[in-house]
Amino acid sequence: MARTVQSAMHSGAKLCKEAPGRYAQTMVFANSHYDLSKPVFDDWVERMMPQLVAFRREVHQNPELSFQEHRTTSRIMEKLTEAGLRPIAAEGTGCYVDIGSGPIAAALRADIDALPISEQTGLEYASTVPNVMHACGHDIHQTVMLGVALALHELNEQTPLGRTVRILFQPAEEQLPGGAVQMIRQGLLQGVPRAFALHCDPKVSVGTIGTRIGAITSASDTVKIHLSGHGGHTSRPHLTEDLIYAMSQIAVQVPAVLTRRTDVRSGVLVAWGQVNAGVAPNAIPAQGYLAGTMRCLDVEVWKQAGQLLDEVIEQVAVPFGVTARVEHIRGVPPVVNTDLETTMLENSARAELGEDSIVLVEQSMGGEDFAWMLQEVPGSMFRLGTREENDPVYDLHQGDYAPSERAIGVGVRVMASTALRAVRYELAKAAKAANPARDEAR
Repeated sequence: MARTVQSAMHSGAKLCKEAPGRYAQTMVFANSHYDLSKPVFDDWVERMMPQLVAFRREVHQNPELSFQEHRTTSRIMEKLTEAGLRPIAAEGTGCYVDIGSGPIAAALRADIDALPISEQTGLEYASTVPNVMHACGHDIHQTVMLGVALALHELNEQTPLGRTVRILFQPAEEQLPGGAVQMIRQGLLQGVPRAFALHCDPKVSVGTIGTRIGAITSASDTVKIHLSGHGGHTSRPHLTEDLIYAMSQIAVQVPAVLTRRTDVRSGVLVAWGQVNAGVAPNAIPAQGYLAGTMRCLDVEVWKQAGQLLDEVIEQVAVPFGVTARVEHIRGVPPVVNTDLETTMLENSARAELGEDSIVLVEQSMGGEDFAWMLQEVPGSMFRLGTREENDPVYDLHQGDYAPSERAIGVGVRVMASTALRAVRYELAKAAKAANPARDEAR
């Protein structure tokens, strides 16, 4: 790789001297001369993997919950600063760094928070924080993006990339509506034409990635219902409001009605996780509580279903005389991958990993706050395979999740190559805009 990149760099510098005027800005950069159909980052990843693995293990041992990622943010910024970059702290926690110069070609995002889960892996670098663990792979995510930043910076120091790549280390993905909202409010997507992200997937083999055009995750809302009545004796339910029976009807009928009032292809799902009422078998309680989630694969239906949900709950509760107070906490919309950006990811994976490195993944009913960023700009998220051949089948958000660290190098290769493709795309677009007549003559 080094020989190929270096020769391209010298070629790029020569072009700069021979191409004065309005086209020089789009012709100088070595990125235009990389052969992106072949691996570009193999040598770099092989050289840097020990350092990246060490960083990941340090992060894994010291997990921090949403909006508490102070140490995590400091360590990321220290590593970036040591390499000669200038990271900028976000408000609260999290940070970002720009590599290159000129207009932004893409933003790459990694989430950095952990979960309130007790680790059960037995690893020598297991969490040292009681009941807090990186059980969703965010330690892998931030390590990958640190590697991408360092790799792109190294290339940019030798010959300018030609555009800016912004890398976002985002806090609080696990706390709805998510830290992505905070970063958007801080203006960190202004001037960004597209965004990319990845997420560990314990069902996908390491060395491969999973992609999907369209919705790859679900919208996710939290629904809390507080029911109240007068209470009474179970021998005389007709003299009071039978709150338990009303709760049972809400639990059963609300999900059923929603499937008849929304397009079935949108995948609306209401499921209850908490039901609580009563203290004695012969007493009808005066208070009850249900809580669950509403998930949906379609953005427009998600917007409609929110209002419809509140309406249906009230309609089901009215005949039983109970009062229903609904807390409908909007979470996140679906992550909807766009065609162009998904193609960039897939082409990068084929070049860096091989033709058989991509699998079509199913739509997940899980929520992901990267969706808020894709409400602002086009983009794509892929699934990073973390399962070794003989591994047990892990699941996310479980105390035994132990992803393969080989996935770090895979993620760096794909994401760094995708960044270069985004840069090349923006350079080509600028060249075309600068000389449309020449483009038409071709």
